[in-house]
Amino acid sequence: MAELRIGIYPGTFDPVTNGHLDVIARAARLVDRLVVGVAINSGKGPLFSLDERVELVKAETDTISAQVGSEIVVVPFTGLLVDFARQSQARMIIRGLRAVSDFDYEFQMAGMNHRLAPDVETVFLMASETNQFISSRFVKEVATLGGDVTSFVPKLTLDRTLARVRNRKEAAE
Repeated sequence: MAELRIGIYPGTFDPVTNGHLDVIARAARLVDRLVVGVAINSGKGPLFSLDERVELVKAETDTISAQVGSEIVVVPFTGLLVDFARQSQARMIIRGLRAVSDFDYEFQMAGMNHRLAPDVETVFLMASETNQFISSRFVKEVATLGGDVTSFVPKLTLDRTLARVRNRKEAAE
């Protein structure tokens, strides 16, 4: 029996965007099991708690898993990415690139990860042209300033993001 091809796609997903989902769908075609690792990163000032982010990513990826035919598992993680990869039995770290500006950071990270875990490869997937400019940070900023983020995030995430932004504004008043 062939060994399962397991990959991980890490991120904070605060909130999960259409760009994330694009990379997840394309990555799931490359592996038998894709582990989406939702990172604990309080330094970024998350809009959603870790549990909420895991729940949203799970909800938004259910249809992708069914369409692609690969298992998609969503779990929280902390610590070194290569340790998470080993715990997940993954041989591949998938990273999405939006623009040239992402490449420098990702290139350095891939080099460090390779030094720490030479048996785990990093694979870069370019975001599709319709999603290259989308980032969670911009979604939060635009939503907070009252802009329309409808085309940047899926429906459930949109509803939750707008509600959270509204609640924060009301609490601040």
